[in-house]
Amino acid sequence: MALYERLRKLLDEKRVPYELMSHREAFTAQEVAQASHVAGRLLAKAIVVRESESRFYMAVVSAPQHVDLTNMHRMTGRPKGRLATEDELRRLFPDCEIGAMPPIGKLYGMPLYVDEEFRSHDDIYFQAGNHHEVVRMRFDDFEKIAGPFTGEFAVHRETSKIGG
Repeated sequence: MALYERLRKLLDEKRVPYELMSHREAFTAQEVAQASHVAGRLLAKAIVVRESESRFYMAVVSAPQHVDLTNMHRMTGRPKGRLATEDELRRLFPDCEIGAMPPIGKLYGMPLYVDEEFRSHDDIYFQAGNHHEVVRMRFDDFEKIAGPFTGEFAVHRETSKIGG
């Protein structure tokens, strides 16, 4: 798959150690976590927000959480946005399966916001552009290559119906 090559090239160029883990096909972040035997709080779920006709950004929360768009707006000062549609995702991530894009916005020219929760864990897991592989790497290494802005903008699934 082309995306894995793009991602692999970035990781190899930066000399970042990582592990590629195969799992049965899964589509939701919680299913991916379960299929790959990873705690949901460690699996990064990339959500794309459209803030204008041609401007998008990526927000990353753990599998059991949602993005609170109001908190994102307050935290970033970005215009209030909405979740990207499937058609927009197809256009933005032509080398990914829908909903399986890796949480590295710079691969696609997008700002990246990662929930602060991930800083409390040594490792981060995320989809490799498809619905049957995840990447595991040290969070410190992820932060170096992805260059995210971090903040608290996630809410638990039980308390909100916002976002992915």
